[in-house]
Amino acid sequence: MSENQTQDMSVKVAIVEDDAGTRQGWVNLLRGNTKVECVAACESAELALKRIPVCRPQVVLMDINLPGMNGLRCTALLKQLLPKTQILMLTAYSEDDFIFEALQAGASGYLLKSISSAELVRSILEVADGGAPMSGKIARRVIQVFRKPDSPKLEESKLTPRETEILQLLAKGYANKEIAAQLECSTATVGKHLERVYEKLHVHCRTEAATKYFGREANFEPTIGLKKA
Repeated sequence: MSENQTQDMSVKVAIVEDDAGTRQGWVNLLRGNTKVECVAACESAELALKRIPVCRPQVVLMDINLPGMNGLRCTALLKQLLPKTQILMLTAYSEDDFIFEALQAGASGYLLKSISSAELVRSILEVADGGAPMSGKIARRVIQVFRKPDSPKLEESKLTPRETEILQLLAKGYANKEIAAQLECSTATVGKHLERVYEKLHVHCRTEAATKYFGREANFEPTIGLKKA
């Protein structure tokens, strides 16, 4: 969408947020601005996957901590159904793990819920016009990760077959509980394997591990057929 198109017509926006007060606040904000239009407000990822493909918004405001399926998985599935729809993560989480998992899932921006109303509307218009808005704190974290010195070569970090299997499932978007169900083991066992994976690869989160181990050879993306535990 060009800048002129953004100005001439309102941007259709869908909301995925489980807190009723927060969700209604966003709805009211969008309804009070002629540049944006709220076409759906969903309290869960499951409802979003039913309603959003029907109304086909240009932008989705997505929370991470949702009941049932979380916002990261919902983002990945929505991007497969609606590849042109831009998804803005709007969350209270600023941890590196969540940031990079959201971007890997297909999010085009990452905003903290402390953002002002005016900045939120500007970010919606920006992402609809091809931008990638991020809160200042988030942008600094992304920069810091890319400034980190190179870690030891991957050849020195040999993973066991089980560790590799777990990392493959992790790279496809599975949560620890779902990985445990697939491999018929406990969640605690999966956690212990991941601790060893992080140590061997010299990383600190799931996304860094998957990107470092597979990034040079393959690009793993979540699939719609993912099974929940």
